[in-house]
Amino acid sequence: MMRSLYAGVSGLQNHQTRMDVIGNNISNVNTTGFKRGRVNFHDIISQTTSGAARPNEQRGGVNPKQVGLGMSVASIDTIHTQGALQTTNKISDLAITGDGFFIVRDGQEQFYTRAGAFDIDAEGVLVNPANGMRVQGWMADENGNINAAGDVGDLTIPIGSKDEARATTEVEWKCNLDKTAAEGNTWAPTKIIYDDFGKPHTLQVSFEKDPEATNVWLATVNILPPEGAEGTEYGLTVQDTETNQFRLTFNNEGTLVSFTDTEGNEVAEGPLNVNVGFNVPDTINPPAGEGEPGVPQRQTFALNLGEIGSTQDSITQFAGNFSTKAFRQNGFQMGYMQSYTIDQSGIITAVYTNGNSRAVGQVGLASFINPGGLEKAGESTFAVSNNSGEADYGAANV
Repeated sequence: MMRSLYAGVSGLQNHQTRMDVIGNNISNVNTTGFKRGRVNFHDIISQTTSGAARPNEQRGGVNPKQVGLGMSVASIDTIHTQGALQTTNKISDLAITGDGFFIVRDGQEQFYTRAGAFDIDAEGVLVNPANGMRVQGWMADENGNINAAGDVGDLTIPIGSKDEARATTEVEWKCNLDKTAAEGNTWAPTKIIYDDFGKPHTLQVSFEKDPEATNVWLATVNILPPEGAEGTEYGLTVQDTETNQFRLTFNNEGTLVSFTDTEGNEVAEGPLNVNVGFNVPDTINPPAGEGEPGVPQRQTFALNLGEIGSTQDSITQFAGNFSTKAFRQNGFQMGYMQSYTIDQSGIITAVYTNGNSRAVGQVGLASFINPGGLEKAGESTFAVSNNSGEADYGAANV
C-alpha cells in the first residue's frame, strides 16, 4: 500500500515541476530572446519480485516480475531554436540569425544573451538599457580597421564627435577632350578641393587646342577665388615650375601619349600624377630670419590624369562631346558624427555631417560546443557551465 502511494506522490511532484516549466514558458511568451524549457521524465528503480526464467524442453521462458517505484525528472532542457525576427525600426536593436550569442559584461563577469534590445548610454557605450550590461566587441583604429582576433571590449559609439578636416592630396581627372572642337573653344571643368583647415576652394583646369600642333592641348590650372575675394593670389605652380600650365599630346586613336611642362620636361609612360602647388589664403609661415617677411603656407596635391597609353580611367581625346569627369578628390571639411548604422556583420559605421562614413567598431558573438549546457543567469542571460564548453569569440558570418 505504501509503495503505491510513494509512486503516485513522485508522479504528482515531478509533474508539478513540468507544470512549473510550462508556466514559465507561457509567462515569457513576449520576452525578447527567451529560450523555452522542456521537461523529460524517466522511471526510477523497479523492485523485482520474480526474475526471468530461461525456456527449456518442457516449458517456455518466463518474464521477470517487477514493480516500479515511481518516476523522476530526467532533464530540463533549454531549447535554443531560432525565434521569429521582429522589425523595430531602432538602429541599436540587433538580432542573431542562426547560432551564437551576444556578449555582455557586468563588472568583471561576462554573460551571453540572445536578446539584442540595445541602446547607448550617456557615455556613448552600447549597453542593454534594462540592466546596464555593456555589449562587447572590437573597436576600430583611427583608420577604421578592426582586429576581430583581439580581445573583446566595450563598444563606444561617439555621437557628436568631430571628424577632423583633411586637405586634398589627390584629384582624379578623367575627362574627354573633343577632337572636333574648333580652335579657341576652351573646356574648363571644375572640382571642389579643401585646404588643411577644411576650407573649400574651386579648382579649375581649362583645356584649349594648340593651334600650332595636331593632337596637342594646352592646359591651365587655376583656383577660382570665392565671391568677394577677387584678386586672391594663389601662386599656382605645376611640377615645381613657375607657371600653372602644361601640354598634353594624344595619338590618332585618342590615347594620351605624353605630358610636357613649360620647362620642356616630358613624361611619356606610366601613371600621370601632376604635382600642383598653391598658397593657402589667410595663412602665414613664420619669417626665416629677422626682418624677412613671412610667406603664405603652401599646399600641394596630385592631379591624377590617368595612365599614359590607356583609355580606361584616363583623360582622352575622342571625336565626341567634352565630358566633365573630375570625379574624385580625397579632402573634406570638418564634420560631426550625427548617426550610425550596424550592418549584417555587426560592423558599426559612423556617419558624419561632412558626408564621410567610417567603421568605429564591430559587435562580437560567442558560440559554444553545447549551448544547452549553459546556465540561465536571469535577465535573459546565460553563464558558462562545466558542460557548455568555453566561449569561442568571433565576428558574424564567420
